[in-house]
Amino acid sequence: MQKSVPTLPDVRKPLVPKAYLLPFILLASLFFFWGLANNMTDTLLAAFKKIKSISDFQTSWIQMAFYGAYFCLALPAAILIKKTTYKTGVILGLGMFITGALLFYPCSQTMQYGHFLIALYILAGGLSVLETTCNPYILLMGPEETATRRLNFAQSFNPIGSVSGVVLSKFFILSGLASYSASERARMSAAELGRVQSAELNAVMGPYVGVALILLAILGMILLVRMPKASDQGPKLNLGATLRRLYANKKYFRGVLTQFFYVGAQISIWSFTIRYAMKELEVNEETASNFYILSLVLFIGARFLFTALMKYFRPVRLLLFAAVMAALCCLLTVVAHGYTGVISLAMVSFFMSLMFPTLYGLTVTGLGDDTKIGGAGHIMAILGGAVIAALQGMVSDRTGSINYSYAVPLACFLVVVMYSLYVERITNNKTL
Repeated sequence: MQKSVPTLPDVRKPLVPKAYLLPFILLASLFFFWGLANNMTDTLLAAFKKIKSISDFQTSWIQMAFYGAYFCLALPAAILIKKTTYKTGVILGLGMFITGALLFYPCSQTMQYGHFLIALYILAGGLSVLETTCNPYILLMGPEETATRRLNFAQSFNPIGSVSGVVLSKFFILSGLASYSASERARMSAAELGRVQSAELNAVMGPYVGVALILLAILGMILLVRMPKASDQGPKLNLGATLRRLYANKKYFRGVLTQFFYVGAQISIWSFTIRYAMKELEVNEETASNFYILSLVLFIGARFLFTALMKYFRPVRLLLFAAVMAALCCLLTVVAHGYTGVISLAMVSFFMSLMFPTLYGLTVTGLGDDTKIGGAGHIMAILGGAVIAALQGMVSDRTGSINYSYAVPLACFLVVVMYSLYVERITNNKTL
């Protein structure tokens, strides 16, 4: 029997029905702000490396605290919204986000690296709750046929926030770092070093507190606006049975594992972009951040481009193409030098752009009553950002080469390639 041709997405279905337009806009704004927070945090690795004169592995504790919180809070958040409503999850997540950001002020006074890690953990816990809530909420705000495209569109505001976060970091954090090298700082007296670090940590604190004040206003709007209740009207949560069903669903389970490696690749790519550009082009942190911004601009443009292409091509085929190209660009980053290596690294971001929402949509759509817990699995997979970034930091320290360390995300993209081929195969088999 010949295989039939898989159908393309139905372009006649509305992306967002009018009844859900205002709630959709409010949720899309949150995608912007957690993108901003994520990429402000990425620049902290370069900032704290200079402020505290620590190794690449020690700076990776920033990502371990940040993405470790994602892992710990995602499942409790899913249980919460399963028992209550999505709006409850949004309010809780925003509250934690705001609290963690405000804690940067007392941290700048104590000047302890560990205190900043605690503040980041609380902040990221709020982001975990928000992502666990908002991603499936967006999927439900319209026809199932356009769910993956709708999520890609909402996620398009995430990299806009990412660029904004890096710009804020460039002009308010990285520009506030003193030019003293680690050896020069080691020769300073304790009082002199303390004065330098105090000024630098105040520069770190400012953008976070400013963002917290804006989020307080957004939280007030969400409390006042009538949001779709979207509470779970299905059977009561049986967590054990739900987890067993999800584990038995090979497409879902393998997709979550793939998400772990993809997020690890993304965070690794961005965490060390500034360091890579500094080494290859012999520039300082502030100048190197321009190439980080370029990466995010490419990421944004590609997100909108791939979202448009999903009208005509199946998401899994676009995912396969993007994963292959990202792996090739990453390979060039490892072996090339100078501007060739830096531009190749920026192009990796172009091809990464559709991966997270597409993996999410491919695996969560159709889970029915298990959607909320299934969505939490993807947010827990963000732990990959902590694990893979720490692994890349160790490779960089031990080999003495930031270039060789990019073999770590290269391997992760190959995992995405394999999953894409798997989904393509099972999709074609269903059309026999």
